[in-house]
Amino acid sequence: MAYLVEILLPATYPVPNKEKLSRVRDELTAKFGGVMLHLDSPAEGVWKDGDVERDRIVIVEVMTDDLDRSFWSRYREELEGRFRQYELVIRASEIERL
Repeated sequence: MAYLVEILLPATYPVPNKEKLSRVRDELTAKFGGVMLHLDSPAEGVWKDGDVERDRIVIVEVMTDDLDRSFWSRYREELEGRFRQYELVIRASEIERL
């Protein structure tokens, strides 16, 4: 079984995060041998928490054969501090390589 891990990172808050995104790219490439960052077409998230809020995000993807939940939990907490976010989403899906 293989997994696709996706990290949703802010693209613009509080300022453009190019250096922080480069660091994430380098860290995940070193650990997993490759990573995909969707930089040229950031997604837009919209949610209602009293007022309607919007956020532009970059999706980071990693494929891995093993899902080390403790690593991803620690890494999420580290990224929340680094990107000054209350909560970041890291999600995993089982995939079948074709």
